[in-house]
Amino acid sequence: MDTTKRHFCITRFCIIVPLVIMGIFAISGIVMLLWNWIIPSISPLTAITYWQAMGLFLLCRILFGGFHQHHRAAHRHIANHVPFSDKFMDMNDNERQQFKNQWKQRCCKTPKS
Repeated sequence: MDTTKRHFCITRFCIIVPLVIMGIFAISGIVMLLWNWIIPSISPLTAITYWQAMGLFLLCRILFGGFHQHHRAAHRHIANHVPFSDKFMDMNDNERQQFKNQWKQRCCKTPKS
């Protein structure tokens, strides 16, 4: 790897890591404020501290969201994706009829008596 690419990677790393850490701290503060504003007024649960809010946020990310990057794969998929309507419009009449018959067989199966 040449020095310009290496410098770019190091610079990018030095910018992204602090931003991610600051984002986690900021979101934890938002979770704490929302929890302490909403939950004690509607339930018998008490207010939480900042560190409990951070733990709650991280637990929710692990259980429900994960920490993988969604946007890169999604953009790649959309860029290479051909809409189904375009595929269907490119079929000739015989191919369309075969396609329809295959889907009728898959989806419209009659129950066995």
